[in-house]
Amino acid sequence: MGAPEESVVNGSRARPDQLPSVDRLLRQPGVANLIARNGHTLVAAQARTILEDLRAQALAGALPQGQLGPEALEARLREQVDAALAPRMRRVLNLTGTVLHTNLGRALLADAALEHLLVTMSGPNNLEFDLATGERGDRDDIVEDLLCAITGAEAATVVNNNAAAVLLSIAALASGREVIVSRGELVEIGGAFRMPDVMASAGARLVEVGTTNRTHAHDYEHAIGERTALLMKVHTSNYRVQGFTSAVDEARLAGIAHAHGLPLACDLGSGSLVDLSRYGLPREPLTQQMLEAGCDVVTFSGDKLLGGPQAGLIVGTKEAIGRIRKFPMKRALRMSKLPIAALEATLQLYLRPERLVAELPTLRQLTRPIAEIRAMAVALAPTLAEALAPRFSASVIELASQIGSGSLPVERLPSAGLALAPTGTVKRGIGTALDALQAAFRSLPVPVIGRISGDHLVLDLRCLEEAGEFVAQLPHLKSALQ
Repeated sequence: MGAPEESVVNGSRARPDQLPSVDRLLRQPGVANLIARNGHTLVAAQARTILEDLRAQALAGALPQGQLGPEALEARLREQVDAALAPRMRRVLNLTGTVLHTNLGRALLADAALEHLLVTMSGPNNLEFDLATGERGDRDDIVEDLLCAITGAEAATVVNNNAAAVLLSIAALASGREVIVSRGELVEIGGAFRMPDVMASAGARLVEVGTTNRTHAHDYEHAIGERTALLMKVHTSNYRVQGFTSAVDEARLAGIAHAHGLPLACDLGSGSLVDLSRYGLPREPLTQQMLEAGCDVVTFSGDKLLGGPQAGLIVGTKEAIGRIRKFPMKRALRMSKLPIAALEATLQLYLRPERLVAELPTLRQLTRPIAEIRAMAVALAPTLAEALAPRFSASVIELASQIGSGSLPVERLPSAGLALAPTGTVKRGIGTALDALQAAFRSLPVPVIGRISGDHLVLDLRCLEEAGEFVAQLPHLKSALQ
């Protein structure tokens, strides 16, 4: 009986026939509690996966005997079950300097939206039920009155994102016919979303007018024909054409369209419902202004400058919105109950504009005073430097944040943060050191996402409104770097 014990001590390799069966592993005393908490199905499935992996190692002669001990198997099984149950989508700290970061979920929901979600989603709700009449309702009714009150539109409808809003509007108003757009407005946004492709997908024929930098009223006039169904204006929210330029504004274009009995659609992309310049931010065209100029349909996003959930909002005249709502494609693109609830609560914040900065996270972060951000950077620098020592240094740096998600692409917001640099590293090793540092920040309980700029990992603090959670994680960071 002494030989097996000696072989374990000496680190000899285990044979396949020494592996326990699934049943035997599940009967181990330490596994019983795991099954009680998580059920037999999940634990058994993970046990099979572990034993299959160990068997492959044993067949290759690469399985140490120590990995077959009861405690080792139980520990690995617990880790495997925890990993299977760990969510893939996690909350992170956005220190990239981009407020509306597409890869990080864009706008943060306001507390009011989160509370409304919890209340309405914890039980049945009146998504499509009219409480006044006791009859079937329309989910658009939940937000239509709010959108009309805020924008001045005659009618409104919503779909699951702004790309869908544009697609649906074109399909409903111009399928099988022509849509006239300035060549300088044939945008492409993230995910290869191109206006010409959207036109084709909607069954409409694109008619380009003007040039990249200059389009005139007579270009539209000359292009209108028997097959024309719609004139379209696209706000170039993710780039700027500057210099020798000319464009036809919405009011004049609406006059041309209506003189020919045609509707005018305007895609604002980001879509702002308040004048950002009152908060010291660059001015963006407002949905209200587009409607006042005579646009029959205006489309914009819910999760960008509006500061709500992902949604495509469509506002305009009763006639145009009525056609859009009745189009068969609408059902395939409709919003589900979760984003509708969040959108309703977000729109209600706009009824009290004086409270927006305090209650809407997107606007609060965009307008955060530079002095406050800089003071946080100065306070955090010594603590972070201590956690990173001796491999990295931390210093305060002046930065320029951006709004993001195609909103005001050339504008920058003064900001501040921390520049982290390797110490005592030869030039060719800086990149490897910074990659390791980034990975360490991403491995924290609440991952921290920064950006590499030159020879530094930069942490822009504009979106870090409270530093407590960040500081509390620094001991984990020190461990991750050892």
